[in-house]
Amino acid sequence: MSIEFLLTSLIVVASPGTGVLYTLSAGLSRGARASIIAAFGCMLGIIPHMAAAITGLAALLHTSAFAFETLKYLGVAYLLYMAWNTLKESGSLNVGQDVAPRSAGKVITSGILINILNPKLSIFFFAFLPQFVSTTEPHALSKMLELSTVFMVLTFIVFVGYGIFAASIRSHVVSRPIVLTWMRRTFAGAFVALGAKLALAER
Repeated sequence: MSIEFLLTSLIVVASPGTGVLYTLSAGLSRGARASIIAAFGCMLGIIPHMAAAITGLAALLHTSAFAFETLKYLGVAYLLYMAWNTLKESGSLNVGQDVAPRSAGKVITSGILINILNPKLSIFFFAFLPQFVSTTEPHALSKMLELSTVFMVLTFIVFVGYGIFAASIRSHVVSRPIVLTWMRRTFAGAFVALGAKLALAER
């Protein structure tokens, strides 16, 4: 396991994106436990992209405009849905002391969908993993599975860190209604911005 792979993976994972945003919102809205569950869901959402990269299916997204565009706009639609729910206070950022808990299944499903509906992830892994596997590697498949597992574990650890931090400041947010209002608007705006970024993404 090279230090270059670990550092690159850490930078990629820690960079703000839809998964980070979702985990933060879970921590703010329902506390540390919800953020850990959300991080787990986001981690699971990576698996199909890694599987696609390892098996070569990502090449289809890279060569098929229709497949890429279809998955891309499903992702855009879901991000806009998340933004709308956030503003309506019934979705991912409904912060309050009396917030009814969402089932673990729903939190995990949302996390999975956020990452599955991002075709750039498949192409990223298709380009990322081979850089750290030698062409002379006798067990290339096993090596890629090993690297993928490490990447997923890093994702979970970093996302949990984000979520627990958000949960730790939750009481300060709840006690300040104006902060709560601007937090909702900021998160909704961030979901819209990420949706717009995805909509403009090219293969």
